[in-house]
This record gives sequence, structure tokens and C-alpha cells, in this order.
Amino acid sequence: MSIENIPEMYIKNNQENPDLFVYDFKMTNDVVKSKVNLGMNMFSFLQVGKKQVHFAGTAVAVNKDQSLLLKKGNWLWTELLDTEAIYYCKLFFFSENKIKEFLEKHTKNLKTVQEETPYFIIGNDAYLTSYLNSLSTISEAPPVFLQNLLSVKFEELMLYLLQKYGKKFELYLHSLIVIETSPFKEIVESKIHSNLKLEEIAFLCNMSLSTFKRYFIKEYNESPGKWLQDKRLQKAKELLKQGDLKPSDIYLDFGYNNLSNFSAAYKNKFGFSPNQTSNE
Repeated sequence: MSIENIPEMYIKNNQENPDLFVYDFKMTNDVVKSKVNLGMNMFSFLQVGKKQVHFAGTAVAVNKDQSLLLKKGNWLWTELLDTEAIYYCKLFFFSENKIKEFLEKHTKNLKTVQEETPYFIIGNDAYLTSYLNSLSTISEAPPVFLQNLLSVKFEELMLYLLQKYGKKFELYLHSLIVIETSPFKEIVESKIHSNLKLEEIAFLCNMSLSTFKRYFIKEYNESPGKWLQDKRLQKAKELLKQGDLKPSDIYLDFGYNNLSNFSAAYKNKFGFSPNQTSNE
């Protein structure tokens, strides 16, 4: 699967990324776990459809009632159609410089903080509906005026969200100017109980698959495929022992495409089938 460099792929004539950029993204087919290199911080104002984003240490899912503020980095995106035959969101990209300017102007101290969550969920409301309409209105402005208009609209949006969410939003904005690299083990171990493939975990670690495998063996003295399988099967066993779930309820969550493969791997490890777990 190729990597999508965003917003570069949306900018015409291979120009450098502007400090502010708006793009209307629409599609008519589901896209599952596409690899995205997000080069700028971004608001994703979801209008129609559903969106899920996998980050290095967590994941988030939203529908048309919510929007996301996303920190730049390597993420996996799933974008799904809902009841309508189209997916639509308005993307508003902004540079780190614009965040610094806003914080210097509207907060008392320009400080950096470490924020473990790389996203901020925004509840859509009447103001945001009106705001997005205004963004659409100015999109046809001549280029000489567009950046100035977007600067005004960016500051308006940030002030609104600051008064709506208060200190929580301010601290998140401060975290956007901190360049952090997630520790390798932290990323790997946060994905033990997910259905992500090795290639997808490697991407979230900013590594090729071959580099990821070499680094993994150096850290864990075991191949990543076997290590992850053992950890995931152990977790599956714990869930089945509780008696609330059946094998057919959980096999997809642990990276298996079908129940028979899950059952075979499970029996090979533990010596009995998943259906026999509650009796062990």
C-alpha cells in the first residue's frame, strides 16, 4: 500500500505547503487503513460518513457529529461511507508557526507540554456549521487575499474552541509545538491487542518492515510475528475464560481473517480449541 503525503498531494503545481490550507475531500468508496504521512497539523471537519484513525499509541473513531484536530505524523486512516453514498469532510491544515503566533497572542505563557493523545475531539455545533459555510464562501477568493482571509478565519476558530473547551484545549495546542518521537517499545506494546498487521505497526514506528523486524529482534530477542501472535492469543484466552464472548466474537479483533485460522493457531498454542477454554 502506497503512502499518501498530505496535504502535499492536494496542493497544485508542487508548491511548498502554505501556512494555512483548506481542502474539500470527497469519495464514494470505503477506504480501510490507508497509510497517511500528515505533514501539517489538521482539522478534519467530518460532514458525511465515519472516520477512524490509528496513531502510534491509540486510535479514535468519529461520525458526522464530531470533528478531529490531528497532530502531524504517520497515521492509518479508515474512511467509511454511512447511509449516503458519499464521504465528505473539510480539511483545514495549519503550520506550527500559526500555532505559535496564536499562543503568543492569546495565552500568558508560551510553554511546551507533553501530550500523549495526538488528537482532540470537537463536538460539531451550530457555530461550526456556520463557520464551515463561511470557509466555503472565501475559498474562491483571489490568491493574493486568500491567505489573509484564512488567517482571520483560523484565529476566529481557535478563539471559539478556546472559549468552548478552556484549559484542556489550550494545553493540547501547546503540545502541538513539541516534537516528540514515541519510544519503539511503547508503540509496539500498545498494539498487542489490536488487529493491525506488522507492516502497519512498522509504519506507525516510521520504519520499513525490514528495519522494524531487525529492530524488534534486537529489542525482544524474538521475531515480531511469533511474539505478537503469542501475546494476542494469550489475551484472547483471558477474554474467553470470562465466558461473555465466543470465539466468533473476537477473532477479527486479534488480526485473524477467519475463525478457522484463529482456532487452529489457538489450539496449536494451548493444546485445546477456543470453544473448550471455559472448561480448562
